[in-house]
Amino acid sequence: MTEPGVAAFDPFELQDTILGDIRDPFPALAAGRRRGAVVAGPGELFADSDDDFEIAPDAPSFTAYSHEAVTAVLRDPEAFSSSILADVVGQTIITMGGEEHRRHRALISPAFRHKALVRWQDELVRAVVDELIDRFEGAGRAELVRELTFDFPVQVIARILGLPQRDYPKFQRWSIEMLSGIVNPERGQAAARALDDYFGGVLAERRREPKDDMISDLSTAEVDGHRLSDEEIFAFLRMLLPAGIETTYRSSGNLLYALLTHPDQLAALFANRSLIPQAIEEGLRWEPPILFLLRNAVQDREVCGTRIPAGAIVSVCVGAANRDEAFYDEPDRFDIFRAPRQHVSFGWGPHMCIGMHLARMETRVAMNALLDRLPNLRLDDEFEPPFVQGTAFRSPPELHVRFG
Repeated sequence: MTEPGVAAFDPFELQDTILGDIRDPFPALAAGRRRGAVVAGPGELFADSDDDFEIAPDAPSFTAYSHEAVTAVLRDPEAFSSSILADVVGQTIITMGGEEHRRHRALISPAFRHKALVRWQDELVRAVVDELIDRFEGAGRAELVRELTFDFPVQVIARILGLPQRDYPKFQRWSIEMLSGIVNPERGQAAARALDDYFGGVLAERRREPKDDMISDLSTAEVDGHRLSDEEIFAFLRMLLPAGIETTYRSSGNLLYALLTHPDQLAALFANRSLIPQAIEEGLRWEPPILFLLRNAVQDREVCGTRIPAGAIVSVCVGAANRDEAFYDEPDRFDIFRAPRQHVSFGWGPHMCIGMHLARMETRVAMNALLDRLPNLRLDDEFEPPFVQGTAFRSPPELHVRFG
């Protein structure tokens, strides 16, 4: 919750971060997949968009569509580097490769150890969700994006880091502004500098007086005699805020959208909570929060019969891979009962999302709280049917519901 006197942040104030208002990109992505597993050119992704988005207009471009092609690119970081993202988020673990990436991942991974996740779940995440539900439970109706899904991830991350409640709105803004660097580099870089300045004071304080929080853990982490420098800690925290806030809020909203528009499956969750983990995975597959990832080819490679030369930019289309009919039965159908097969919404290979277990835990706790406290949860028929929008980042702008 925002403290009195602190302005709340409207999650849709910076609409350019979603790169367009496409409601259903999946027919275009299926058309691209029919053209080939890997297709030369920017592909179908922006075919219906008015955005003139090109990250490297002078470089040859390719789009990976099939599940086989997408996973082949993502598991080969020696040939397909994520360093192209450094201009957006700075030099962080997601832009590193080789030994540097392995060393940093080993240093950071203990911050997400299972023991910590269990403690956060019991002591922190459910408390955050319950506090937010307390604010609207008595009304019998709510708009779940602004009243729940957007707020709870930033509060969880801020509490894990040991940051004061008064600063929550700043983190929401900075995280989105930094991600918007892909379309507005000046704004993104200013947000990254603001984060570094802020964390500089917090880290100096933790080095003097450690606390039971993640920043203190990072300040003392050591592997093979190597410890993280201040700049390396700032880089990780720059990555954690947008990754832990932006994508979790969108994926939880997408899951709620899927369940509310498939009430029989929502009813199944009310009846059997053990279905929640598979519902989360199906939501991530069916409507991922991010449609594509970017890689730059640093070596020549052949992927699924297409030669990709060094210097090319590759759009790795997660949304297309997750609905590849060669890998999933009836892929356009949302079905929490389908036989599980791994999706690519958390990536694949060495750069698989380091915080994916935290994201899953947060969503599981939030879903259990909603099912515990909002009986007969359903769409509010006084409002237009909800929809998911966006080309790069996707989520519903509104989810009006009734309950009780």
